[in-house]
Amino acid sequence: MTPSRRALLAALAALPMLGAARSSKGFVAVKNGRLSLDGRPYRFVGANLWYGAWLGASAAYGDRARLTRELDRLQALAVTNLRVLGAGERSPARAAVSPTFQERPGEYDTDLLKGLDVLLAEMAARNMKAVIYLNNFWDWSGGMPAYLRWVENGTWFQHGDADHPWPEYPDYAARFYGDAKANALFRRYVKSLVGRTNTVTGKPYRDDPTLMAWQLANEPRPGGSQIFGVFNMSIYQRWIANTSAFIKSLDPRHLVSTGSEGEMGCLNQERCVLDAHRPVSIDYVTAHIWPNNWSWIDAKNPAATYAAGEARCRDYVARHIAMARQLNKPLVIEEFGLARDARAFAPGSATADKDRFYQTIYDLTLADMKAGGPLAGTNFWAWNGEGRAQHPDAWFAPGDKAFVGDPPQEEQGLYGVFDSDASTLEVIRRHAAAVRAI
Repeated sequence: MTPSRRALLAALAALPMLGAARSSKGFVAVKNGRLSLDGRPYRFVGANLWYGAWLGASAAYGDRARLTRELDRLQALAVTNLRVLGAGERSPARAAVSPTFQERPGEYDTDLLKGLDVLLAEMAARNMKAVIYLNNFWDWSGGMPAYLRWVENGTWFQHGDADHPWPEYPDYAARFYGDAKANALFRRYVKSLVGRTNTVTGKPYRDDPTLMAWQLANEPRPGGSQIFGVFNMSIYQRWIANTSAFIKSLDPRHLVSTGSEGEMGCLNQERCVLDAHRPVSIDYVTAHIWPNNWSWIDAKNPAATYAAGEARCRDYVARHIAMARQLNKPLVIEEFGLARDARAFAPGSATADKDRFYQTIYDLTLADMKAGGPLAGTNFWAWNGEGRAQHPDAWFAPGDKAFVGDPPQEEQGLYGVFDSDASTLEVIRRHAAAVRAI
């Protein structure tokens, strides 16, 4: 053997083994139609914390000390999974987040990206998992309408514009799926983020087990009207399949999910939900439950509407469990929420109906978990923590930094859970203990 060959073999032997470098330890996976972590079922109690990266940013709007306090509070509740916003586009919408990740096409905010790095590092220190959504059907973070505006696809207008009554907004936003130019800009951002290396830990996102899943978007819908939605359905389904496959090509180790609400975001069609979650590049089924927004429970008259609305929620969960079983994929109820009593916003206001609703969702989840079903976890919407509305009318205003779980398109405190909501916190705490005991 020549000296040069010996030197080459010695150098190769000194390199870490590929299998060791690409260990699956700590990564959430799918096994036999259920979520799995290191060979055991992965079950969780989670929350939505869309603003986590904003708190983590080293900027005037950031507050890293608050971020650590909020994560400590959630950890004390045994919340182990957070769904967070990892994208956003500058939008002229009246109620939109600012600043955001992408101020102009291809111009990324380094402070916010580093804020996301900090969030993931702090979550890792607490053994939490993250689901990062990469787009938004709603314009409070820019989202799909912002991309359409950038490529001049139609006349932009904001959600809730009286001159464009429902369902004009969802029909407009859903044009995004078929716009090649808009998707080229979107994919450029996705490629940049998925390929990012965390500036705090030095770990590439692709190799970080703190991340449970990449998510295509928050609540993507094929449209709002039956006429447009049916016309756009094949384009919508193709976008889900192609985009999820694109993300898998960049990062095959992490799960990918749709962010879909389920039937209510799919023209009330079971087939739409099944087809959206059928691709092999989609790892689990998602569902959201919003009985106030869907007019199942009237926040102004809960006494007359709560019981019937709760029955519809129970049926909704049961139908999505059945669809997950049919697909042999896990299910996550990644958003659920109800307004505070009398549609109040302030900390200290009553939460009896909200607590009852949380308990209902948790009871259904726990029963399916105990039966070995596909339901793996829940993420309540959303964590307000110590955040408080900054104005008497409870609406968000540019420059506010006391972020809460309710995004700028809603009154601050409408659905979120404050750190002082003792009864709601106790419902969450009890459920987390019950999940751990399975």
